[in-house]
Amino acid sequence: MRVLLAAAEMAPVARVGGLAEAVSGLVRSLRDKGVEVEVVLPDYGDVRLEQQSEIELESPWWTGDIRVRRGRHRTAGDLSLLDVVGMARPHPYIDENGQGWPDNDHRFMAFSAAIAKLVKLSNPDILHLNDWHSAAALGMLPDPPPTVLTIHTLGYQGHAPRTWLEHLPIGTHHFSWYEGSNPLAGAIALADRVIAVSPNYAREIVTPEGGMGLHERLQAVGDRLVGIRNGIDTGTWNPASDPQIAARFDAGDMSGREICRDHLLKLAGWSNSKPPIVATVTRLVEQKGIDLLLEASRYLDRLPARLAVLGAGDATLAAALHDLASDHPERVFFTEGYDVSLGHALFAGSDLFVMPSRFEPCGLAQMQAMNYGSLPVVTDVGGLHDTVVDADEHKDGTGFVTDVSVSGILDGLHRGVRSLRNANRRRAIQTRGMTIDWSWDEPASQHIELYQELLDRCA
Repeated sequence: MRVLLAAAEMAPVARVGGLAEAVSGLVRSLRDKGVEVEVVLPDYGDVRLEQQSEIELESPWWTGDIRVRRGRHRTAGDLSLLDVVGMARPHPYIDENGQGWPDNDHRFMAFSAAIAKLVKLSNPDILHLNDWHSAAALGMLPDPPPTVLTIHTLGYQGHAPRTWLEHLPIGTHHFSWYEGSNPLAGAIALADRVIAVSPNYAREIVTPEGGMGLHERLQAVGDRLVGIRNGIDTGTWNPASDPQIAARFDAGDMSGREICRDHLLKLAGWSNSKPPIVATVTRLVEQKGIDLLLEASRYLDRLPARLAVLGAGDATLAAALHDLASDHPERVFFTEGYDVSLGHALFAGSDLFVMPSRFEPCGLAQMQAMNYGSLPVVTDVGGLHDTVVDADEHKDGTGFVTDVSVSGILDGLHRGVRSLRNANRRRAIQTRGMTIDWSWDEPASQHIELYQELLDRCA
């Protein structure tokens, strides 16, 4: 089975958020199961390939030259990088001020055109597109192979001027969106299967509350819409072998976790070891509910608990976290940006891991936290609903689930802190989370079944 999988990100080649980790994990597991996957990414200009070859594709007048670099990346494996006009940038989507590149619509429309040209050359059995960045390719393929579209988030749909419709001759009306165009809306209508990255997210996005304007389009998809939970890279996120943490541990021997906690205390500059450590590793955006966490943090001393945050994004939220950490260094620690070692230290050394998301298509951090024995406190949305079982409601609980509000977050944290006081109960919750298989093995098998179903239907 030959699959051409196109996306804007793949770890570690181009990493901004969960899309990169999801693509990387899925591709690795599909290849392990014998699927031949050609990964197609934009050529952002800073990726070195071994055994590289180059070809040029016939290009529409509006894309400029399309150059394809094919070769092997030292960790990501075989890649095809598409260089189109304006693609090479320091950041895939935003400038130094955190604003989206003004020509993003042109850049990713050209990327989609390049995908369509490459599909004709590669002739894959399955075409697998991811999010809006590659979605417009379906408007340029008159006879596409069986096609899968994965929605990692509806938060970004690639809205563009109406003038782009002239470059989408296939199903043009599907891409038309009010006074403009919407590549994600068009691909939803044209794809043979649409995957949401968790079963609960698949249920949410067909509702007016969760569909972000696309609920009617997704309702029309019917049983072509399925939910498949993402996995995590359990090779990288494994406390028994993680070289990034102070000591190794597993569900059978948790002694190393205390060493990791002491290490985190030193990193945060905290001398008092008793108050619980609540951590989060996140993008600083409204979706992640950081403003709610900021409000809730005013009451940390009443729990009592301390907060350690690692993240980057919105400048206003970052400034508020800096101010909070400066005003209360004994209970708040904040590092702006993303430091790999610190991220691993937070998972390995924290007592609780909070995710106050307003919406969360799947979420990876809650699974990483459970793998490291940090009890998750999450809102009851998207993939958080599918992966975290409330320990106060169910005997097989793995964390604490609450509603999207300041009071809800405080309630979840309070229940989490209370659970820490009972060593046996805490250990039982930890063990359940650490022994669940969060890998990509089962999700990848579900993808293969879906691919095969499409091939059988077209045979």
